[in-house]
Amino acid sequence: MGSTFGGLNTAYSGLVAARTGLDVVGQNIANVNTDGYTRQRLVTTSVESPARVGLASAGTVPGQGVSVDAIARLGDLALDGRVRSAAAADGYQQVRASALSTLEETLGEPRTTGLAAGLTSFWSAWHDVANHAGETAPASVLLARGTAVATTLATGSRAIDAQWSTVRDQVDGQAGQLNQAATEVAALNERIRSGLQQGVGVSELVDRRALLTEKIAGLAGGTVTERADGTVDVLVGGNALVRGDVARTVAVVGGRVLGDAVGLEWADSPGRSLGADSGSLAGSLSLLAPAADGRGGVLAEASAAYDALATQIATQVNAVHRTGATTTGATGLDFFTLQAGVPAARGLSVVPTSATGVASAATGSGALDGTVADAIGRIGASAGSPDRAWSTIVSSTGAASAAERDQAELTGLATTSAKNRQQSGAGVDLDEENLALLSHQRAYQGAARVMSAIDEMLDTLINGMGRVGR
Repeated sequence: MGSTFGGLNTAYSGLVAARTGLDVVGQNIANVNTDGYTRQRLVTTSVESPARVGLASAGTVPGQGVSVDAIARLGDLALDGRVRSAAAADGYQQVRASALSTLEETLGEPRTTGLAAGLTSFWSAWHDVANHAGETAPASVLLARGTAVATTLATGSRAIDAQWSTVRDQVDGQAGQLNQAATEVAALNERIRSGLQQGVGVSELVDRRALLTEKIAGLAGGTVTERADGTVDVLVGGNALVRGDVARTVAVVGGRVLGDAVGLEWADSPGRSLGADSGSLAGSLSLLAPAADGRGGVLAEASAAYDALATQIATQVNAVHRTGATTTGATGLDFFTLQAGVPAARGLSVVPTSATGVASAATGSGALDGTVADAIGRIGASAGSPDRAWSTIVSSTGAASAAERDQAELTGLATTSAKNRQQSGAGVDLDEENLALLSHQRAYQGAARVMSAIDEMLDTLINGMGRVGR
């Protein structure tokens, strides 16, 4: 009798295991398209036969069924770490590639409305003045083309300033996302620790936390360390952003004007830098760095290049223009001026308001002389011309943009590869789940048949005993 009832318990444990396995498969299939979901598997062990002594020890006794031990989350810590590392590098690179691409676009080259074409037209206008000295029309065209050069420089400079402000606002948003993600990870840590202590499944919570730690890595290059109690510590720059159920916050410091230094500090330790060297936040901060003789932030360096070019144009043209005389005999005049207190590229303007203010003739040579105008026109073809300086700016920006794009493509491929490897082990495979579904279904049917057979045996044993010979 004892072994018979034991058989019922064995069959029942098989029913429970099969039903739990069906539930796990159903959960996997339901989340096949859920971002960040890691497939689960039922963990079971066989229950050994009971120890028997005396008369009850005779014969071989089978085990007592199956034990449902856990529902395992089939994630790989090493692959998860590679995904976070790839996300950190990609976050940094994508921000820089996008910014350089935008900057290259603002240069407006090669276009008929670009500065290169404007400078060519400007120098050509001086030659026209030299060839038609004393005439009003060529001089008027010259003034218009000089103003066009100044306007183009100012427009480009303002575009860089606007891009800097956009990136600065972006840093505020990224810091807010980082703080929010850290807070959510700390809250999930508490729930996961509590769930494990209570024996409750926490796989879905771990999945959600994994997505958040990947997001943190993409923002600030965070690394993750797991604790024995199921919680994780998230470190940024070697310092804890999240430790257990406690999250720290970061604050953006610095002005909102191009040229100001901008940084990230720990909110609870003013003056202490976050120290992030990867992720989109680090990429954005690298763009916002002040100019430093070509080694500073990309945007500040571009703005400084515009100002240097505007100063070069004014200096070179004015140096020759001052040696000439106007049709009225005036000498020592500037053609361009730079407004004090304003960036040179935005403060450049043409001084003469009419043809009589253009000093095209050599002093004492008469109004019909165009010697000085011709000399100014030849500036564009000289070795140290503004045209060559602008060409250097355009080519160096284009080269930098191409390099950043190539690097972004590589980091993007690395991220995709890491994600694919992660998903190959952790993602849901419908073919595999269907096989598991059939296996658990057949196991359930088999256990049910065993219970039915034992039930019939018990019915015979209980209700049929004593009937023989009646």
